[in-house]
Amino acid sequence: MRGNELVELARLRPVIADGAMGTMLQQKGLEPGACPELWNIEHADVVRAIYEAYIAAGSEVISTNTFGGNRIKLRTYGLENHAVEINSASVRIAKGVAGEQAYVMGSIGPTGHFLEPLGDLTFDEAFSVFHEQALAMAQAGADVILLETFSDILEVKAGLAAALKTGIPCFCTMAFDSSGRTMMGVSPARAATELTEAGATGVGANCGTGPAEMLDIVRQMRAVTKAILIAQPNAGVPRIDKGQVIYDVSPEEMAEYAQKFVDAGVNIIGACCGSTPEHIKAIRKALAVL
Repeated sequence: MRGNELVELARLRPVIADGAMGTMLQQKGLEPGACPELWNIEHADVVRAIYEAYIAAGSEVISTNTFGGNRIKLRTYGLENHAVEINSASVRIAKGVAGEQAYVMGSIGPTGHFLEPLGDLTFDEAFSVFHEQALAMAQAGADVILLETFSDILEVKAGLAAALKTGIPCFCTMAFDSSGRTMMGVSPARAATELTEAGATGVGANCGTGPAEMLDIVRQMRAVTKAILIAQPNAGVPRIDKGQVIYDVSPEEMAEYAQKFVDAGVNIIGACCGSTPEHIKAIRKALAVL
């Protein structure tokens, strides 16, 4: 199983993941409020080109364009009945590009709804939604399921329980802000401990902060878990300049943190919002793993 191969490789040496998909699609013409995941069907050539650019830059792991591919999120666009088609398509595109060069992680993001008692989404409903998505990607050939950018520990546990039913390795990353906690108040130590105990093969942090802030977060995680540790920071904290969203961390600055992440015990290193293949290329060069 290629997912297990990835896990073993990550235990031997740092593995380089990819960077942003959403902000890359925006650069390619994705309009505000449009569905990024629909591009797997309508603009497959663009999605394919982004995967190709990351692998050319040195990514050994790429994540599918399925972050919002659960049927609750897709309902916003009237696409809830196309969840299986959309998720399967993204995996097929990614696998076609990756071949034997890279591993494919099926990306699953939050539903955007609060679970009970804060909201009206039950654990069982969340489980069902995530299971549909994870199963579609596993059957299409994803090597790993990646639940990413979660803030609610209960929601990510529902997703993890659903993803584990596929039988392939599952990673979970949560989004922490500058306070060092998620929007729902979850600490790095709590996230790493509870998700490891719940069966995650890998845990970590993505989005939320830039590399400087994320470094302390992953250190706290490594202190309480022996799981594969993942770090995918944003290219800085976004700001608005003349109506444009700007990310200030350059590829060179991102690369400066690569060895620091390795020294902190991180096994898989990539980037998130605002990053580009140039950021990944710089990380690869800094770590000299290829």
